[in-house]
Amino acid sequence: MSELTHISPSGEAHMVDVSEKPDNARSAIAEATIVMAPQTLRLALSGDAKKGDVLAVARIAGIMAAKKTHELIPLCHPLALSKCSVEIEPDETLPGFRVTAQASLVGKTGVEMEALTAAAVACLTIYDMLKAADRGMRIERVALVEKRGGRSGVWRQDGQSDGG
Repeated sequence: MSELTHISPSGEAHMVDVSEKPDNARSAIAEATIVMAPQTLRLALSGDAKKGDVLAVARIAGIMAAKKTHELIPLCHPLALSKCSVEIEPDETLPGFRVTAQASLVGKTGVEMEALTAAAVACLTIYDMLKAADRGMRIERVALVEKRGGRSGVWRQDGQSDGG
């Protein structure tokens, strides 16, 4: 395991100085799932949820959250994302939704936290939009799937990597 970069030699937390790092293309993909009762999934897909279009609101919430990650997670750098997308797919085998978030930019630091935040907040929004129908929903497996760029190059959850 590499040394923690957010801790000073005296043990204090601080934001990492990235000013000397070169700009390069960086991207990250994260996934999350939300599991619910089959009838709750049907309600969301029907468009008849009392709060409105569940998937459209969740998609927008995820994108907005990615843009505000630095306000939510201490020591994250504010980033000018060039792209953020949130895809939400129904999965009857869960039953529920699989959320995939992608963030990218050209910059000095990675966008893993932005992709993870987008996926998590999209699931939280689905929960909020449907909680009147199903308080037993579960958000599961919020995980980084892939990251590209920077010194470490490509990393994939499946273990494939170019090692930088």
